[in-house]
Amino acid sequence: MTTGSPARAALIALDWGTSSLRAYRLDATGRTLDTRHLPWGIMRLPQPLQDGAATTALSGFELAFEQACGDWLRAEPALPVIACGMVGSAQGWKEAAYLDVPVDLQRIGTLLTKVERAGGPALHIVPGLIQRHGLPNVIRGEETQVVGVMADQSARSADSVLIGLPGTHSKWVSARRGRVTHFDTFMTGEVYAALRSHTILGRTMADAATADMAAFERGLKVAGAPAGRAGVLSTIFSTRALGLTGELAPESQADYLSGLLIGHEIAALADMLQQQGELPRIVLCGDAALCRRYTQAMQHYGLGTPEQAQNATERGLWHLAVCAGLVAWPSTE
Repeated sequence: MTTGSPARAALIALDWGTSSLRAYRLDATGRTLDTRHLPWGIMRLPQPLQDGAATTALSGFELAFEQACGDWLRAEPALPVIACGMVGSAQGWKEAAYLDVPVDLQRIGTLLTKVERAGGPALHIVPGLIQRHGLPNVIRGEETQVVGVMADQSARSADSVLIGLPGTHSKWVSARRGRVTHFDTFMTGEVYAALRSHTILGRTMADAATADMAAFERGLKVAGAPAGRAGVLSTIFSTRALGLTGELAPESQADYLSGLLIGHEIAALADMLQQQGELPRIVLCGDAALCRRYTQAMQHYGLGTPEQAQNATERGLWHLAVCAGLVAWPSTE
């Protein structure tokens, strides 16, 4: 938690996912005054305290909410509260129905789902997005990051922007003049974790003190080489085979596998962009170390050096709160 600030807040914003909860206290210009990071994702909530036969009436969601921002609200009871992420899923506090793509980003903020709370301000949940044409696809939480990226004037006015959101489920979101038109999902992060922890590939791996970026680069190249045309199901076994032949140290195998998987993802992305006949403005948003890997992969596959977005989630929550009428635009804008 950051040190407190005497400045008055205008909004409490929550990024509430599957495994964690981030809380932001924002002022009247959208500037972050305080932040908190708690382990209370929707699948791991605090449990009500039990005293004999008596049990507190507060749910796990209410208990997590109290720990995240209860004291902020006691100090400033009138603050509006907005949240994005899996808190709005079918397993969340209250389901916020998906909006169909294509959709105007500003419209997302006008269709928040309200959770009434006894004795406290309501919680307003941001809806996710669903893509029904072709194979169905959904995002929940990333739409808020997209809003944060597109809040920048140059991105908002760009004819074509591709926003990359690498992570457990990497998303690539296409936007044109403030409107989401299409998105793709790659389960790269989750597949990496599963292969490393639950398959024979992990048996020969050893933890490394530092990342082996040469091994990562080798994986990138294999994904785009003639051998890579057989597909990721073929190339991933080379992680084990290279180790058995002494060509890849146990401490380097995880980074090689990372390069393979990210390489296949970016190679597929490059092919899709080539078929579209245009190279849009590309912006990456996410963990800094992971974005560096994706930047290296994009450079390798001829997509150039993407821009890096900062603080997209809190910026997006602020702009959606403005669209919803929960807060007003600063008078200077």
